[in-house]
Amino acid sequence: MLLAGCEASPHSSDLGVSLAPPAAPSPSRSSLAPDRTAAATAPATACTNSTKLAGWSNRRLAMLTIAVPVSETSVSDVTSEVSAGAGGVLLFGSKAPSDLGSRLTALKSHVPGHLGLLVMTDEEGGGIQRMANLVGSLPWPAYMGAHWTPAQIQQNVTKVATNMAAAQVNMDLAPVVDVDGRNVAPSKTNPDGWRSFSGDTSVVSKDGVAYMNGLRAGNVIPVVKHFPGLGGSSYNSDFGPAHTLPWSTLQKVAIPPFTAAIKAGAPAIMVSNNIVPGLGTNPASLSPTDINTVLRGRLGFKGLVITDSLSAKAISAAGFSVPAAAVQALRSGADMVMFDLGGNVGSQSSSIASAITNAVAGGHLARSRLIDAAGHVLAVRHVNLCS
Repeated sequence: MLLAGCEASPHSSDLGVSLAPPAAPSPSRSSLAPDRTAAATAPATACTNSTKLAGWSNRRLAMLTIAVPVSETSVSDVTSEVSAGAGGVLLFGSKAPSDLGSRLTALKSHVPGHLGLLVMTDEEGGGIQRMANLVGSLPWPAYMGAHWTPAQIQQNVTKVATNMAAAQVNMDLAPVVDVDGRNVAPSKTNPDGWRSFSGDTSVVSKDGVAYMNGLRAGNVIPVVKHFPGLGGSSYNSDFGPAHTLPWSTLQKVAIPPFTAAIKAGAPAIMVSNNIVPGLGTNPASLSPTDINTVLRGRLGFKGLVITDSLSAKAISAAGFSVPAAAVQALRSGADMVMFDLGGNVGSQSSSIASAITNAVAGGHLARSRLIDAAGHVLAVRHVNLCS
Protein backbone atom coordinates (compact mmCIF):
# COMPACT_ATOMS: atom_id res chain seq x y z
CA MET A 1 0.00 0.00 0.00
CA LEU A 2 1.51 3.35 -1.04
CA LEU A 3 1.08 6.19 1.37
CA ALA A 4 1.47 9.91 0.70
CA GLY A 5 4.95 11.17 1.39
CA CYS A 6 6.50 7.72 1.42
CA GLU A 7 6.78 6.89 -2.25
CA ALA A 8 9.40 8.00 -4.72
CA SER A 9 8.17 10.78 -7.00
CA PRO A 10 8.17 9.62 -10.64
CA HIS A 11 10.17 11.85 -12.93
CA SER A 12 8.12 14.20 -15.07
CA SER A 13 8.49 13.39 -18.77
CA ASP A 14 9.88 16.85 -19.59
CA LEU A 15 12.45 17.06 -16.80
CA GLY A 16 16.08 16.52 -17.71
CA VAL A 17 15.47 16.49 -21.49
CA SER A 18 18.03 18.69 -23.25
CA LEU A 19 16.45 20.89 -25.86
CA ALA A 20 18.10 20.53 -29.26
CA PRO A 21 19.72 23.61 -30.86
CA PRO A 22 17.24 25.57 -32.98
CA ALA A 23 18.83 24.32 -36.21
CA ALA A 24 18.46 20.68 -35.22
CA PRO A 25 15.20 18.79 -35.75
CA SER A 26 13.01 18.42 -32.70
CA PRO A 27 12.87 14.92 -31.27
CA SER A 28 9.91 12.95 -32.51
CA ARG A 29 7.08 11.90 -30.22
CA SER A 30 8.11 8.30 -30.63
CA SER A 31 11.64 9.03 -29.43
CA LEU A 32 10.25 10.48 -26.21
CA ALA A 33 7.82 7.62 -25.59
CA PRO A 34 10.33 5.23 -24.00
CA ASP A 35 11.28 7.85 -21.41
CA ARG A 36 7.65 8.48 -20.55
CA THR A 37 6.97 4.77 -20.25
CA ALA A 38 10.00 4.22 -18.03
CA ALA A 39 8.95 7.07 -15.76
CA ALA A 40 5.41 5.80 -15.52
CA THR A 41 6.44 2.25 -14.65
CA ALA A 42 9.37 3.04 -12.31
CA PRO A 43 8.78 1.12 -9.09
CA ALA A 44 7.70 3.39 -6.26
CA THR A 45 9.24 2.67 -2.86
CA ALA A 46 6.40 1.73 -0.55
CA CYS A 47 6.61 3.12 2.96
CA THR A 48 6.74 0.40 5.61
CA ASN A 49 7.87 0.28 9.21
CA SER A 50 11.03 -1.45 7.99
CA THR A 51 11.90 1.27 5.50
CA LYS A 52 11.35 3.88 8.20
CA LEU A 53 13.36 1.95 10.81
CA ALA A 54 16.22 1.64 8.32
CA GLY A 55 16.70 5.37 8.81
CA TRP A 56 17.01 5.11 12.58
CA SER A 57 20.35 5.01 14.37
CA ASN A 58 21.57 1.66 15.69
CA ARG A 59 21.33 3.04 19.22
CA ARG A 60 17.68 3.95 18.86
CA LEU A 61 16.91 0.57 17.30
CA ALA A 62 18.72 -1.16 20.16
CA MET A 63 16.76 0.71 22.82
CA LEU A 64 13.48 -0.35 21.22
CA THR A 65 14.37 -4.01 21.88
CA ILE A 66 14.83 -3.47 25.64
CA ALA A 67 12.19 -3.78 28.37
CA VAL A 68 13.46 -1.92 31.44
CA PRO A 69 12.38 -3.04 34.92
CA VAL A 70 10.86 -0.63 37.42
CA SER A 71 8.92 -0.71 40.67
CA GLU A 72 5.22 -0.12 40.09
CA THR A 73 5.30 2.36 42.99
CA SER A 74 7.90 4.59 41.29
CA VAL A 75 7.55 4.29 37.52
CA SER A 76 9.08 7.72 36.98
CA ASP A 77 12.45 6.17 37.89
CA VAL A 78 12.83 5.02 34.26
CA THR A 79 11.89 8.32 32.64
CA SER A 80 15.37 8.72 31.17
CA GLU A 81 15.33 5.20 29.70
CA VAL A 82 11.89 5.77 28.17
CA SER A 83 13.08 9.13 26.81
CA ALA A 84 16.01 7.28 25.23
CA GLY A 85 13.56 5.02 23.38
CA ALA A 86 13.16 1.89 25.52
CA GLY A 87 10.52 -0.30 23.90
CA GLY A 88 8.92 -1.41 27.13
CA VAL A 89 8.85 -1.25 30.90
CA LEU A 90 8.39 -4.23 33.19
CA LEU A 91 6.53 -3.53 36.44
CA PHE A 92 7.69 -5.20 39.65
CA GLY A 93 5.93 -5.20 43.02
CA SER A 94 2.92 -6.67 44.77
CA LYS A 95 0.68 -3.67 45.40
CA ALA A 96 0.08 -1.05 42.75
CA PRO A 97 -0.62 2.59 43.71
CA SER A 98 -4.16 3.79 43.10
CA ASP A 99 -2.90 6.45 40.69
CA LEU A 100 -0.75 4.07 38.62
CA GLY A 101 -2.68 4.98 35.48
CA SER A 102 -1.89 8.69 35.68
CA ARG A 103 1.75 7.95 36.53
CA LEU A 104 2.09 5.71 33.50
CA THR A 105 0.37 8.27 31.30
CA ALA A 106 2.96 10.80 32.39
CA LEU A 107 5.76 8.29 31.69
CA LYS A 108 4.43 7.55 28.21
CA SER A 109 4.55 11.25 27.35
CA HIS A 110 8.34 10.91 27.23
CA VAL A 111 8.35 8.27 24.47
CA PRO A 112 10.21 9.68 21.43
CA GLY A 113 7.72 10.43 18.68
CA HIS A 114 4.90 9.32 20.99
CA LEU A 115 5.00 5.85 19.45
CA GLY A 116 3.52 4.10 22.45
CA LEU A 117 5.15 1.94 25.10
CA LEU A 118 4.76 -1.69 26.14
CA VAL A 119 3.88 -1.62 29.84
CA MET A 120 4.06 -5.19 31.07
CA THR A 121 3.60 -7.10 34.28
CA ASP A 122 3.11 -10.64 35.59
CA GLU A 123 -0.59 -11.09 36.26
CA GLU A 124 -0.99 -14.87 36.12
CA GLY A 125 -3.22 -15.55 39.10
CA GLY A 126 -2.67 -17.06 42.55
CA GLY A 127 0.65 -16.11 44.09
CA ILE A 128 1.92 -14.36 40.95
CA GLN A 129 -0.07 -11.15 40.72
CA ARG A 130 1.59 -7.73 40.78
CA MET A 131 -1.47 -5.51 40.94
CA ALA A 132 -4.42 -7.57 42.16
CA ASN A 133 -5.31 -4.82 44.65
CA LEU A 134 -6.00 -2.54 41.72
CA VAL A 135 -7.37 -4.83 39.00
CA GLY A 136 -8.94 -7.77 40.83
CA SER A 137 -7.64 -11.19 41.77
CA LEU A 138 -7.51 -14.50 39.93
CA PRO A 139 -6.87 -17.93 41.48
CA TRP A 140 -3.87 -20.07 40.58
CA PRO A 141 -4.11 -21.40 37.01
CA ALA A 142 -4.19 -24.94 38.43
CA TYR A 143 -7.43 -24.01 40.19
CA MET A 144 -8.86 -22.48 37.02
CA GLY A 145 -7.95 -25.59 35.06
CA ALA A 146 -9.63 -27.88 37.57
CA HIS A 147 -12.75 -25.84 38.39
CA TRP A 148 -13.50 -23.41 35.55
CA THR A 149 -14.57 -23.98 31.97
CA PRO A 150 -12.61 -22.19 29.24
CA ALA A 151 -15.54 -19.77 28.91
CA GLN A 152 -15.36 -18.96 32.63
CA ILE A 153 -11.60 -18.44 32.41
CA GLN A 154 -12.01 -16.06 29.50
CA GLN A 155 -14.79 -14.13 31.23
CA ASN A 156 -12.91 -13.67 34.51
CA VAL A 157 -9.64 -12.77 32.80
CA THR A 158 -11.40 -10.16 30.67
CA LYS A 159 -12.58 -8.38 33.83
CA VAL A 160 -9.04 -8.18 35.16
CA ALA A 161 -7.61 -7.18 31.77
CA THR A 162 -10.13 -4.36 31.39
CA ASN A 163 -8.94 -2.93 34.71
CA MET A 164 -5.30 -3.39 33.69
CA ALA A 165 -5.88 -1.45 30.49
CA ALA A 166 -7.65 1.29 32.47
CA ALA A 167 -4.48 1.56 34.58
CA GLN A 168 -2.43 1.95 31.35
CA VAL A 169 -0.89 -1.55 31.59
CA ASN A 170 -1.16 -3.03 28.09
CA MET A 171 0.78 -6.31 28.26
CA ASP A 172 0.51 -9.32 30.56
CA LEU A 173 3.31 -11.90 30.75
CA ALA A 174 0.71 -14.65 30.75
CA PRO A 175 -0.76 -17.19 30.20
CA VAL A 176 1.59 -19.94 31.30
CA VAL A 177 0.90 -22.83 28.92
CA ASP A 178 3.47 -25.21 30.40
CA VAL A 179 2.03 -28.68 30.96
CA ASP A 180 2.73 -29.56 34.58
CA GLY A 181 0.40 -31.48 36.86
CA ARG A 182 2.49 -31.31 40.03
CA ASN A 183 0.25 -30.20 42.89
CA VAL A 184 2.78 -27.87 44.51
CA ALA A 185 3.56 -24.18 44.69
CA PRO A 186 6.28 -22.98 42.29
CA SER A 187 9.68 -23.11 43.95
CA LYS A 188 13.42 -22.96 43.48
CA THR A 189 13.40 -26.47 42.10
CA ASN A 190 10.07 -26.36 40.22
CA PRO A 191 9.20 -23.28 38.15
CA ASP A 192 5.63 -24.39 37.43
CA GLY A 193 3.41 -26.39 39.78
CA TRP A 194 0.23 -24.40 40.36
CA ARG A 195 1.22 -21.92 37.63
CA SER A 196 0.17 -24.57 35.10
CA PHE A 197 -3.48 -25.16 34.23
CA SER A 198 -3.03 -28.92 34.16
CA GLY A 199 -0.83 -31.91 33.50
CA ASP A 200 -3.16 -32.72 30.60
CA THR A 201 -1.97 -31.24 27.31
CA SER A 202 -5.45 -30.81 25.86
CA VAL A 203 -6.69 -28.96 28.96
CA VAL A 204 -3.73 -26.59 28.87
CA SER A 205 -4.27 -25.95 25.16
CA LYS A 206 -7.92 -24.96 25.63
CA ASP A 207 -7.44 -23.01 28.86
CA GLY A 208 -4.37 -21.20 27.54
CA VAL A 209 -6.26 -19.95 24.50
CA ALA A 210 -9.20 -18.93 26.73
CA TYR A 211 -6.90 -16.94 29.01
CA MET A 212 -5.19 -15.36 26.02
CA ASN A 213 -8.52 -14.37 24.47
CA GLY A 214 -9.69 -12.97 27.80
CA LEU A 215 -6.72 -10.63 27.90
CA ARG A 216 -7.24 -9.55 24.31
CA ALA A 217 -10.92 -8.87 24.95
CA GLY A 218 -9.83 -6.49 27.71
CA ASN A 219 -7.31 -4.75 25.40
CA VAL A 220 -4.23 -6.29 26.99
CA ILE A 221 -1.56 -8.03 24.90
CA PRO A 222 -0.98 -11.61 26.08
CA VAL A 223 2.51 -13.15 26.17
CA VAL A 224 2.27 -16.93 25.99
CA LYS A 225 5.03 -18.62 28.01
CA HIS A 226 7.48 -20.39 28.56
CA PHE A 227 8.42 -21.79 25.15
CA PRO A 228 9.05 -24.65 24.51
CA GLY A 229 7.53 -25.73 27.85
CA LEU A 230 8.85 -25.87 31.42
CA GLY A 231 6.70 -28.76 32.68
CA GLY A 232 8.92 -31.36 34.33
CA SER A 233 11.98 -29.09 34.34
CA SER A 234 15.04 -30.21 36.27
CA TYR A 235 15.31 -26.89 38.14
CA ASN A 236 14.13 -23.27 38.18
CA SER A 237 16.39 -21.39 35.73
CA ASP A 238 16.16 -18.22 37.84
CA PHE A 239 18.39 -19.96 40.37
CA GLY A 240 20.72 -22.03 38.21
CA PRO A 241 21.17 -24.17 35.10
CA ALA A 242 18.02 -26.05 34.15
CA HIS A 243 16.88 -28.32 31.37
CA THR A 244 13.46 -29.27 30.06
CA LEU A 245 12.25 -32.74 29.28
CA PRO A 246 13.84 -34.17 26.10
CA TRP A 247 12.79 -32.56 22.83
CA SER A 248 11.25 -35.85 21.69
CA THR A 249 8.91 -35.65 24.70
CA LEU A 250 8.20 -31.93 24.41
CA GLN A 251 6.97 -32.34 20.84
CA LYS A 252 4.17 -34.61 22.05
CA VAL A 253 3.37 -33.09 25.44
CA ALA A 254 4.50 -29.45 25.60
CA ILE A 255 4.35 -28.03 22.08
CA PRO A 256 0.60 -28.50 21.32
CA PRO A 257 -0.51 -25.66 23.66
CA PHE A 258 1.86 -23.28 21.86
CA THR A 259 0.63 -24.51 18.50
CA ALA A 260 -2.97 -23.90 19.62
CA ALA A 261 -2.11 -20.39 20.82
CA ILE A 262 -0.35 -19.55 17.56
CA LYS A 263 -3.31 -20.78 15.53
CA ALA A 264 -5.56 -18.61 17.71
CA GLY A 265 -3.47 -15.56 16.89
CA ALA A 266 -1.00 -15.28 19.78
CA PRO A 267 0.72 -11.88 19.39
CA ALA A 268 3.74 -12.61 21.61
CA ILE A 269 5.61 -15.59 23.05
CA MET A 270 8.21 -15.72 25.82
CA VAL A 271 11.13 -18.12 25.43
CA SER A 272 12.52 -19.82 28.53
CA ASN A 273 16.08 -19.93 29.82
CA ASN A 274 16.11 -23.73 30.01
CA ILE A 275 18.36 -25.88 27.89
CA VAL A 276 16.35 -28.26 25.71
CA PRO A 277 18.02 -31.71 25.44
CA GLY A 278 18.06 -32.60 21.77
CA LEU A 279 18.03 -29.00 20.49
CA GLY A 280 21.39 -27.71 21.66
CA THR A 281 23.46 -26.73 24.67
CA ASN A 282 22.48 -23.06 25.08
CA PRO A 283 19.41 -21.86 27.01
CA ALA A 284 16.41 -21.70 24.65
CA SER A 285 16.35 -17.89 24.84
CA LEU A 286 19.84 -17.85 23.31
CA SER A 287 19.34 -20.64 20.80
CA PRO A 288 18.67 -20.04 17.09
CA THR A 289 17.50 -23.66 16.85
CA ASP A 290 14.78 -23.11 19.46
CA ILE A 291 13.67 -19.71 18.17
CA ASN A 292 14.35 -19.58 14.43
CA THR A 293 14.19 -23.23 13.45
CA VAL A 294 11.37 -24.41 15.71
CA LEU A 295 9.26 -21.43 16.84
CA ARG A 296 9.55 -19.33 13.69
CA GLY A 297 10.13 -22.11 11.18
CA ARG A 298 8.23 -25.25 12.15
CA LEU A 299 5.45 -23.54 14.11
CA GLY A 300 5.22 -20.54 11.80
CA PHE A 301 5.08 -17.91 14.56
CA LYS A 302 5.36 -14.40 13.15
CA GLY A 303 4.75 -12.28 16.26
CA LEU A 304 6.92 -10.80 19.00
CA VAL A 305 9.47 -13.08 20.69
CA ILE A 306 10.48 -11.98 24.21
CA THR A 307 13.18 -13.56 26.33
CA ASP A 308 12.64 -14.55 29.91
CA SER A 309 14.81 -12.48 32.28
CA LEU A 310 18.43 -12.52 31.17
CA SER A 311 19.39 -11.90 34.81
CA ALA A 312 18.63 -15.57 35.50
CA LYS A 313 21.42 -17.64 37.00
CA ALA A 314 21.00 -20.09 34.11
CA ILE A 315 22.22 -17.35 31.74
CA SER A 316 25.33 -16.47 33.72
CA ALA A 317 26.04 -20.17 34.23
CA ALA A 318 26.05 -20.53 30.44
CA GLY A 319 28.84 -17.96 30.32
CA PHE A 320 26.90 -14.84 29.32
CA SER A 321 26.70 -11.43 30.94
CA VAL A 322 23.33 -9.72 30.53
CA PRO A 323 24.56 -7.48 27.66
CA ALA A 324 26.24 -10.41 25.88
CA ALA A 325 23.12 -12.51 26.36
CA ALA A 326 21.00 -9.73 24.85
CA VAL A 327 23.13 -9.75 21.70
CA GLN A 328 23.00 -13.54 21.48
CA ALA A 329 19.22 -13.52 21.99
CA LEU A 330 18.73 -11.05 19.14
CA ARG A 331 21.08 -13.05 16.90
CA SER A 332 19.01 -16.14 17.70
CA GLY A 333 15.73 -14.52 16.64
CA ALA A 334 14.38 -12.87 19.81
CA ASP A 335 12.96 -9.37 19.41
CA MET A 336 12.90 -8.02 22.96
CA VAL A 337 15.04 -8.70 26.02
CA MET A 338 14.28 -8.38 29.72
CA PHE A 339 16.31 -8.22 32.89
CA ASP A 340 15.53 -7.98 36.61
CA LEU A 341 15.07 -5.00 38.86
CA GLY A 342 18.17 -4.57 41.01
CA GLY A 343 21.38 -2.64 40.69
CA ASN A 344 21.52 0.39 38.44
CA VAL A 345 18.80 -0.01 35.81
CA GLY A 346 20.03 2.96 33.80
CA SER A 347 23.57 1.64 33.63
CA GLN A 348 22.38 -1.85 32.73
CA SER A 349 20.09 -0.54 29.99
CA SER A 350 22.92 1.54 28.55
CA SER A 351 25.31 -1.41 28.67
CA ILE A 352 22.83 -3.60 26.80
CA ALA A 353 22.22 -0.95 24.13
CA SER A 354 25.97 -0.43 23.73
CA ALA A 355 26.60 -4.16 23.39
CA ILE A 356 23.97 -4.37 20.66
CA THR A 357 25.27 -1.37 18.72
CA ASN A 358 28.86 -2.61 19.04
CA ALA A 359 27.79 -6.03 17.76
CA VAL A 360 26.22 -4.44 14.70
CA ALA A 361 29.28 -2.25 14.10
CA GLY A 362 31.56 -5.25 14.47
CA GLY A 363 29.57 -7.45 12.13
CA HIS A 364 28.45 -9.85 14.87
CA LEU A 365 24.77 -8.88 14.60
CA ALA A 366 23.17 -8.10 11.25
CA ARG A 367 21.59 -4.67 11.13
CA SER A 368 18.70 -6.22 9.22
CA ARG A 369 18.05 -8.52 12.21
CA LEU A 370 18.00 -5.52 14.56
CA ILE A 371 15.55 -3.71 12.26
CA ASP A 372 13.41 -6.85 12.12
CA ALA A 373 13.35 -7.09 15.92
CA ALA A 374 12.43 -3.43 16.30
CA GLY A 375 9.69 -3.93 13.72
CA HIS A 376 8.15 -6.73 15.77
CA VAL A 377 8.13 -4.49 18.86
CA LEU A 378 6.21 -1.81 16.98
CA ALA A 379 3.89 -4.28 15.26
CA VAL A 380 2.59 -5.81 18.49
CA ARG A 381 1.44 -2.29 19.49
CA HIS A 382 -0.02 -1.71 16.00
CA VAL A 383 2.29 1.28 15.48
CA ASN A 384 2.43 2.45 11.87
CA LEU A 385 5.40 4.77 11.25
CA CYS A 386 3.97 5.71 7.83
CA SER A 387 0.67 7.11 9.05
